[in-house]
Amino acid sequence: MATDIFSPFKLNRYELKNRLGVAPMTRISSPGDSVPRPDVLDFLVTRARNGASVVFSEAIVTDYESAQGYPRQARLTTQRQIDAWRPVTKAIREAGAVSICQMFHCGRMAWPEVNPAGRVIAPSPVAPKQNNPLTGAPYTVPDEMSQFDIDHVISGFAETAMGAMEAGFDGVEVHAAHGYLTSQFLSAYSNQRTDGYGGSLENRFRFAHEVISAVRDLVPEDRILTARISNWGIADMEVPHFGSAEEWQALVRLFSGENLDAISVSTYDFSEKQFANEKTMAQLTREATDLPLMICGKIHDRASAQDALEHADIALSGKSMLLNPNWVADVQSGKVMAPHKAADADIAYSDTPLP
Repeated sequence: MATDIFSPFKLNRYELKNRLGVAPMTRISSPGDSVPRPDVLDFLVTRARNGASVVFSEAIVTDYESAQGYPRQARLTTQRQIDAWRPVTKAIREAGAVSICQMFHCGRMAWPEVNPAGRVIAPSPVAPKQNNPLTGAPYTVPDEMSQFDIDHVISGFAETAMGAMEAGFDGVEVHAAHGYLTSQFLSAYSNQRTDGYGGSLENRFRFAHEVISAVRDLVPEDRILTARISNWGIADMEVPHFGSAEEWQALVRLFSGENLDAISVSTYDFSEKQFANEKTMAQLTREATDLPLMICGKIHDRASAQDALEHADIALSGKSMLLNPNWVADVQSGKVMAPHKAADADIAYSDTPLP
């Protein structure tokens, strides 16, 4: 039986007032200094004031060399950036919600034109097959990461986690989904290494383990640490990153062995059956872990949120939260709301102020 949407839930030491949260979403909204526009920051505060119990930041890139994948992305490693986020996390806390900073490195999804070092790095020199939808050109074949590159990137995650703690976030999330760098290491589709970071699933997990360990050292035990995973990527979206339910569950068990407070699973559609069987990603993940579980993907109204919580603890919404400031109240009232199409969220990648 599904958990009631508006029942409380304890995540680490935090008492969540309900099971609805703002999903992390990639943005290109910084006019300068890698700080988001005021309306983008206000959007997070408004959603907290309007009932969301968990508010994720946009995906924050983790270093100044190779992490950036799109123009005008945010970072959180300088005092000016930290100072910009402090009133946001304070206001979210005062609204009775929890703030979590999502951190990521784009890896092979980057374009050299937006990276200060002018290069793209990845586990292996394998570019996405499709063209970059923002440039219309083929993706650059990335440099295969050396041990120095790996260590440098891990340091970037750690420095960003430190910045998030200074900025007052209640937690951080390691983005290991959607075909970005950590996800690229996890999947044999993009990781063709033959050293200790490639080959077996355990070896492919090594990078994620080292990132999580470095971040946990800087995130106190009483603050939240989560990881986000998926079976799909932003590029070559039709290609699954894991070949079977058994491989997926083995991956989940590896994440469960880390010092995490929750696992967040990103799907196209939370209700879809996966790996040619009769179970959803939430069901498969729940079978493999006792950690709290977050789920997202076409959660758009009360019925879908309630169904999503049958096998998860927290339902995250991206497009509905983005486009409707009153979404939580509308869910509570049972208002009829249709799911949004991907194109509806294009406002997130424009200069139009967010609602």
